[in-house]
Amino acid sequence: MNSLQQKTDEELMVLIQEHNHPAFSELVARHSDRFYALSYRTLFNRSDAEDIVQDSFLKLWHKPMLWQSKRGGKFTTWFYRLIVNACYDLNKKKSSQETSLVDEKDIQGHELVVENDESSQQLSDIETALKELPERQRIALNLCFYEGLTNSEAADIMGIRLKALQSLIMRGKATLKAYFNRAEEGKHDHK
Repeated sequence: MNSLQQKTDEELMVLIQEHNHPAFSELVARHSDRFYALSYRTLFNRSDAEDIVQDSFLKLWHKPMLWQSKRGGKFTTWFYRLIVNACYDLNKKKSSQETSLVDEKDIQGHELVVENDESSQQLSDIETALKELPERQRIALNLCFYEGLTNSEAADIMGIRLKALQSLIMRGKATLKAYFNRAEEGKHDHK
């Protein structure tokens, strides 16, 4: 096994701060998918999500000292914060330009792929419901349920108090429940 694969993220970051490219490659390979998933579930646009992750990793490579080991924080918590902030910034930029946050071609292509599989259809339904949530509720749910972070970690990433995060989660869950109740009622009305 490659010795870099045995190192913790934080040990890799120390090497990256010494401009060790193989350590950077290991970190990218280890976490690209998880950070892309969060970006996509926040933005619902494949291209934007890929750009966010790529730009964030490039920022890490060019400015590795932004992560400070002395603070004792986990790399993933710190990098999630970078990703979340980049998503916030992109959404602000897009809304100020009055463009859609959803790339229709992206969604249509995705729906064609998942049409035949019932569990994939459920995932598509969840994605559709998540899109209806306010951004901060969506990110809170993504961090806690999809990424499996603790409420405390998610609050830290979002830069909010624990009570505020819990409130976002409760409101998000209530909104999702109402969404699915309406969808279920709509199915019964069409029968």
